[in-house]
Amino acid sequence: MHGVDANGAKIPALGLGTWTLGGEECTQIVAHALQLGYRHVDTAHMYRNEAAVGEGLRLSGVARNDLFVTTKVWPTDIAPGDLERSAEASLKLLGLDQVDLLLIHWPNSKIALEGSIRALNNAKRAGFTRHIGVSNFPTALLSRALELSEAPLVANQVENHPYLDQTKVLRMCRQAGMAMVSYCPLSRGSDLFEQEAVRSAVVRHGKTPGQIVLRWHVQQEGVVAIPCTTKKERLAENAAIFDFALSDEEMKAISALTVRNARICDGEFAPEWDAPAL
Repeated sequence: MHGVDANGAKIPALGLGTWTLGGEECTQIVAHALQLGYRHVDTAHMYRNEAAVGEGLRLSGVARNDLFVTTKVWPTDIAPGDLERSAEASLKLLGLDQVDLLLIHWPNSKIALEGSIRALNNAKRAGFTRHIGVSNFPTALLSRALELSEAPLVANQVENHPYLDQTKVLRMCRQAGMAMVSYCPLSRGSDLFEQEAVRSAVVRHGKTPGQIVLRWHVQQEGVVAIPCTTKKERLAENAAIFDFALSDEEMKAISALTVRNARICDGEFAPEWDAPAL
């Protein structure tokens, strides 16, 4: 599986997102994905599926050293002490000695970032995780997190798809040597697959709309995509994106769709997002 080098971490360019998955379904999807060749699995304490993900990891038969496992600490738990306890709880549920990447799931304006980043570094020092990073951090917060962190931050996991302009975040991630990990990479529930930029590439390459959009992600330097699916047959489809390339014109046409700037995940607790780079 192709990967992104990010401040000492080698992150597989395609991962399995597990948000919305649970129980036996989650276990089976994780195991099946790994048996198909996936090596990157993303979960979070808030998903309440870490035990099911861990069972899927074991069921797959894939050696632990070949896997890249990410989990995340919910914003109510990112104060010093709380963050480390959350990480330990995640490890117990996953049945792992350590994860490969531990992320702050969302920033929390009520908890000082200095303390959270210090706690994240403590979790790394304690051996709970090989690498650390953040999620849902716009550039102002990402810049501050980079200044505060002793250990290198290797990723910023953000909502990213052709309907959302993340140019500024991606630029900062690249400058810092980090990966930008795209969640909701297919802009779920939208009409993205009906757009001419996607449809014309489908015809030209004989691929599905999902494959075209995922290829758009991984063809960008430093970008990782973690689509989630409940369908086993979709797993193989999503993984078949490394045997073709989009032309510069196709990449530009799909990127031009970011003018819509439509965000899916945007709650009251969300930080102040970057303005589009138009």
